[in-house]
Amino acid sequence: MPSARLFAPLPLRSLALRNRIFVSPMCQYSSQDGFATDWHLVHLGSRAVGGAALVLTEATAVTPEGRISPDDLGIWSDDHIPMLRRITDFIRSQGAAAGMQLAHAGRKASTSAPWKGGRPLSAAEGGWEIAGPSPVPFAPGYAVPAELSPAALAAVVEAFAAAARRALAAGFQVIELHAAHGYLLHEFLSPLSNLRHDAYGGSLENRCRLACEITEAVRAVWPQELPLLVRISASDWTDGGWDIADSVALARRLAPLGIDLVDCSSGGNVATAAIPVGPGYQTQFAERLRREAHLPTAAVGMITSPAEAEHILRTGQADAVVLAREFLRDPYWPLHAAHALGHDLAWPNQYQRAQ
Repeated sequence: MPSARLFAPLPLRSLALRNRIFVSPMCQYSSQDGFATDWHLVHLGSRAVGGAALVLTEATAVTPEGRISPDDLGIWSDDHIPMLRRITDFIRSQGAAAGMQLAHAGRKASTSAPWKGGRPLSAAEGGWEIAGPSPVPFAPGYAVPAELSPAALAAVVEAFAAAARRALAAGFQVIELHAAHGYLLHEFLSPLSNLRHDAYGGSLENRCRLACEITEAVRAVWPQELPLLVRISASDWTDGGWDIADSVALARRLAPLGIDLVDCSSGGNVATAAIPVGPGYQTQFAERLRREAHLPTAAVGMITSPAEAEHILRTGQADAVVLAREFLRDPYWPLHAAHALGHDLAWPNQYQRAQ
């Protein structure tokens, strides 16, 4: 059997990731005031033990009002650093790279955790005022967001840069900017949520401005030898919305600003979008962006089997695969995938008796 592409090292700047399997950012709704807990240590650490190359935190809020829920992880304070450092130390001790996804929820902020209803919160329930590119709510029942002023946008840019500095102090080796799933950066990109008439709205160039400014600000404080990724929703799956051609144009703008890989997801900005969910339904975006923007890409979305992951990489659709729910089912998926693909992957010493 040819050597498994899934387990070939992936060079990103000075990092040599041990394989091409990433742990997707997955909200755990297990924080208070943004602090990481032992849950995060075990959740993220077990995936490093399981053989993943890059373990990414959940969407980590750069400001308190940028949280999806009151239970979200945050990095707006230096006080958040010590526990995060404990987590990155363990991840790195297992041979994986530690990554943090920096995020601002925009108009989709101030909601409850899924098992608490997943709905917008009132002030009496601990909710807060939300903001976005335009006063357009995400869906019926959601609050109308305040339109962010240019001064407020400058503060958001600085919050991302400050968060990147803290992430470095906490021992992270990779940053991913969250520009997907209907959160703030995606809201600015899409003409369905961005109705502005200033320098941040209207044309494609203007709608990309915030994402570009944040990329520049983060790259300025993030070491040149460390990778900077971006997650995008490559399509709104809605007529007149953000689409794959726009995504290619965005990637071409971001590459010279220091982005090293695009994590290609989709949807999240239109509550009524009809998304054809199924195995590999988003790999088309990773393949086209890789081909036309000449940037490495990662494919994500219902990738569950080793054969499917290997096929995606071997056929040039992406440079890495990002697993979410499958990692919740099996933290040791890479170890089992190696066995299925006939690849000799060392197990942790403590687990070798089961290999």
